[in-house]
Amino acid sequence: MADQLIEVKNLKQYFNAGKATEVRAIDDISFSIKRGETFGLVGESGCGKSTTGRTMIRLYDATAGQVLYDGVDVHAPKSKKETHDLNRKMQMIFQDPYASLNPRMKVMDIIAEGLDIHGLVKSKKERKERVIELLQTVGLNREHAERFPHEFSGGQRQRIGIARALAVDPEFIIADEPISALDVSIQAQVVNLLKDLQEEKGLTYLFIAHDLSMVKYISDRIGVMYFGKLVEMAPADELYRNPMHAYTKSLLSAIPLPDPIYERSRVRKPYNPNDHQYGPEDQVEFREIAPEHFVLCSEKEFAEMQAARV
Repeated sequence: MADQLIEVKNLKQYFNAGKATEVRAIDDISFSIKRGETFGLVGESGCGKSTTGRTMIRLYDATAGQVLYDGVDVHAPKSKKETHDLNRKMQMIFQDPYASLNPRMKVMDIIAEGLDIHGLVKSKKERKERVIELLQTVGLNREHAERFPHEFSGGQRQRIGIARALAVDPEFIIADEPISALDVSIQAQVVNLLKDLQEEKGLTYLFIAHDLSMVKYISDRIGVMYFGKLVEMAPADELYRNPMHAYTKSLLSAIPLPDPIYERSRVRKPYNPNDHQYGPEDQVEFREIAPEHFVLCSEKEFAEMQAARV
């Protein structure tokens, strides 16, 4: 479809972990991301969401399946120029703003690295002007260009990481838990910056996080992952109003609210995977319970969910 920028089809990422041990970090998942939208990917630590992002951008080779960027298979063999062009269009903001910046490089060179690699500037003057412009875009100033990463706070470092990703004018950015290492007071600033940049530049995001309340705020649609599987996917408001999968309900029940009366009576819904064991006769697949709302379930569960919605 013309409005789909990213299509993930039956993606698998398996790792060997010793003799006869296979870790299925991503186990046959499919979803798409429309141009200009933010697709949120949530789940607890170890569920495979960061591995999904890294496989999509080719930091890992996929075990099986496809990642199509504007119809082009990301993992298919390409010429040097094709690979170069694709790398420019797809960028990543990493989780740890402390580890993702080279401590031996000044901010000027960190941000300009992409400009240099892709030959986007013709002189040192243009290079400097472009870096200063990027710093100002993310809320920093020109003096910061000559400093080293250790001289900045966590929030400022993440802004530098965002500026680095923006330097090559990408179309698609994978934000891998970009706020999890930041103070709560700074998280909203970074998320608002990402939203402003998206509106200004028409960016498309994959926003990976475990904080469901923040994901709802920034995302158009949300996918919920559990142990390598995509168990539910829906528009953000629909997912919060009508969660169908038991794991999604458990995640939502854990979200605290700044209301002491509500918090005293809030009931957590623990998720026990043993309650959802499937036999060979069960046809477990992604089924559309409502427009654009999909749930991984058996035919019997699907019927029960439909009855519950009525």
